[in-house]
Amino acid sequence: MLQRIQTVFLAITIIGMGVFLSFPIWSKTAIAGEERADLTAIRLNHEINAVQSNVQPVYYLIILAILVAGVAAYAIFQYKNRVLQSALCAVNSILMTITMGLVIYFTFYKTAKLFDPNSPGNYETGFYGLVAAMLANVFANRFIRKDERTVQQSKRFR
Repeated sequence: MLQRIQTVFLAITIIGMGVFLSFPIWSKTAIAGEERADLTAIRLNHEINAVQSNVQPVYYLIILAILVAGVAAYAIFQYKNRVLQSALCAVNSILMTITMGLVIYFTFYKTAKLFDPNSPGNYETGFYGLVAAMLANVFANRFIRKDERTVQQSKRFR
């Protein structure tokens, strides 16, 4: 049913991915203050100075985030089939792990060479939205499995 706790956690997953899409994920400013790099779900922007900048699109982050939110929304309405719901949460975990891996790749490897290699930069609100979505998905899957065990035990008692 829709009023179960896993529905709340799946909704938090959707909201977390919305935050991931809406807010900056990571930023880094040079010690001198002239250079700056920002990562959003749309692009990686490296401002060299006030006039020059490099923009690299990262549309696959948008695609992955929308896919995760869509799978979570579909999983909410699969409450009658808890095995499928659990499988959808597992797929979401894989997709969010790929998304997190791409974010880590961009923040540590792609932008580390640009300027100030000793400064790692700061994770912004979008990154924490992804982390919250991952945790909510794990909790949703846990409660789905708990419900399935309860149903299986009640069938055994009949």
